[in-house]
Amino acid sequence: MKKAKYSENIYFNSEGTIFMGAERESQNCEIAIFGVPYDGTTSFRPGSRFGPAAIRDVSNGIETFCPQFKLDIAELKFADLGSLEIPYGDPEPVIELVRQATGKIVSQGHKPLILGGEHSISSGAINATVEHHNNLIVIQLDAHADLREEWLGSKYNHACAMSRCLDVLPSKQLFQIGIRSGSREEFQKLAESNRLIPFIKGTQAHNLKEKLKPFIGTPIYLSIDLDWFDPSVLPGTGTPEPGGYLWDDFAAVIDVLKEHNIVAADIVELSPQLDPFGMSSIFAAKVTRSILILLSSRIPAKTQ
Repeated sequence: MKKAKYSENIYFNSEGTIFMGAERESQNCEIAIFGVPYDGTTSFRPGSRFGPAAIRDVSNGIETFCPQFKLDIAELKFADLGSLEIPYGDPEPVIELVRQATGKIVSQGHKPLILGGEHSISSGAINATVEHHNNLIVIQLDAHADLREEWLGSKYNHACAMSRCLDVLPSKQLFQIGIRSGSREEFQKLAESNRLIPFIKGTQAHNLKEKLKPFIGTPIYLSIDLDWFDPSVLPGTGTPEPGGYLWDDFAAVIDVLKEHNIVAADIVELSPQLDPFGMSSIFAAKVTRSILILLSSRIPAKTQ
């Protein structure tokens, strides 16, 4: 195993493929990718630990040019540090290592893009990001609310991901798009908090655009659970939920977000072995390409 020390306690396994022509070292790079191959709290179908490697493995099969942005990621400065070395078992030590790794990346002036793994890891990354952006807001694309206080005996289960993110988010500004599954209590929380942003499939994301108007220039953390997409186009996820979204819907959301200041992001819950045709991994790699560009300062219209 090729293991590189990044900082005290932080090691990245840089063995295997790399995402689409990335650098391996982050010096002089704007964006730093790293994987977190963890699915220790998965409650239905495990396998998201294989997600980061699968995204990398197929990434060289897609074009570097993105027609939506009219930009080529070959023009960007980004690094793929490899996958974070983590212990297997309870989620708390993993979340702490994600916090440390994200904090180090942000402190060095890079924007982190994290490939999961399951959604429980997001609170560690957000905790680190708010140390540098205390007015941070979070946007979540997901089929599930993830607002449980505990699940299967753990407060750090992936079903509690957004509750734990709210714990460490000073602004308490969480906007949730596409939620279509959860408990009665979670939907009550959504109704009372006014966090759920309506989005009709096949339309432009007008409600998101209006909701974000007061936040032009505000730092945003974007968290994408791939089960946001319909299982007809992305079946390779641990908790698929019918009634989801298609690529054009994702593009509509990106058209809104490209006007904003995205400072960090994660893409989670790809379980590639559940899709024997490999289309879910290709889909996830294209999502990753879009988010790389979204994080870049190369977008002319972006307000920083």
